Amino acid sequence: MNRELARRIAFTIGALLLFRLGTQIPIAGLNISTLSPPLDVVSRLSIFALGIIPYLTAAILIRLLSVVWRGLNSLERSGERGRRRVARATLGLTLILAAFQAYGIASALTSIPGLVGNPDGWFVVSATATMVGGVFVLVWLSEQITRYGIGNGLALILCVGMLVSIPRDVAGIMELVRTGGVSGNLVLAHAVFWIGAVALIVLVETARRNIRVEFGARDLGTRQLPARDAVLPIKLNSAGFLIPVTVAPWIFFLPLAFAGLILGGDHPLVAAAYRHLQLGQPVQLILVSIAVFVLAFIYTAYVVDPEDTARSLAQLGGTIPGVAPGEATADHLDRAVSLTTVVGAVYLTALQLIPEVFELYGIGLPYSMMINGGAALVVVCTALDIKTQVRDVSLTNPGGVRR
Repeated sequence: MNRELARRIAFTIGALLLFRLGTQIPIAGLNISTLSPPLDVVSRLSIFALGIIPYLTAAILIRLLSVVWRGLNSLERSGERGRRRVARATLGLTLILAAFQAYGIASALTSIPGLVGNPDGWFVVSATATMVGGVFVLVWLSEQITRYGIGNGLALILCVGMLVSIPRDVAGIMELVRTGGVSGNLVLAHAVFWIGAVALIVLVETARRNIRVEFGARDLGTRQLPARDAVLPIKLNSAGFLIPVTVAPWIFFLPLAFAGLILGGDHPLVAAAYRHLQLGQPVQLILVSIAVFVLAFIYTAYVVDPEDTARSLAQLGGTIPGVAPGEATADHLDRAVSLTTVVGAVYLTALQLIPEVFELYGIGLPYSMMINGGAALVVVCTALDIKTQVRDVSLTNPGGVRR
């Protein structure tokens, strides 16, 4: 291990420990000792109570807007200045979302008898400011990890928040097995299932469909680059997980929320719709699965632009064997991406269905809702990213020169 890698690892560990320390510092003015058991709720009522979720939500909304608004899409691809403007817009939206959520939590806390020492307006203001400030501290901390540490800071903070619940969940399940609350065979089946799921995620996330590209000889300044062959890799899952799975429920619940406001929450149609869209209901399972599948295609079309790739290949003198440059290349790439995305969309849909299938057939275990297919995907992808960065830093000499 070289000194640069050791420094980056130490910085990352220190930053994550700082994050965990913040989750144990309660909001000022709360009497945590009045709750039972107090240790389980400290992290939920800490200065980092909102976590990084408001920022991720804002980033998802901005990304969705860029999919449908060509002006924002062009701004995002226009260079460093455009990306800074998009980043500022994301932070502004984060402030709005975090303030709204923090105010709701602070107001609700004042209604719990004995929890707040002085349940007045000043507590609501100070608690709201504390939680909003905690979000921006985490955003800053994640940027520092990405810049000076190992891995993506946002993903690491999200992963740590997921992983810390696993020991407590395992202990709870073992206690249920000991007391006869659940079957040991069911626990073993879940363990085997998750081992297989993680292996599948690693296989899919590292798989690529390689399209062969030929580059002709060309002049670059005073040098002449010889002809060479290369590959254009296409990921099976180019859409990721957060946007398709996060947005899919919005498609149904946002119109339903508006219907509830207009017709009333107790209207028979609204009540029936909410009942059928609960977790584990067949209608909810089918509709959300279709939405995730379709959104995977839509977002992949935004992330992987065949026309832009075809233009870049033409500018660099690259051609796909047997395919004419220009529109024919774009059509060929579009077909290849579409066929590959079918596999990725089925894979994403299957991961999203894991907790719902468990709920539908009554074979789930009482572990945290944080443990699901999406959480496993985020953790595995973060680990793969760390592995790649560790290898790159280990193979790089001071000054950025590869060994």
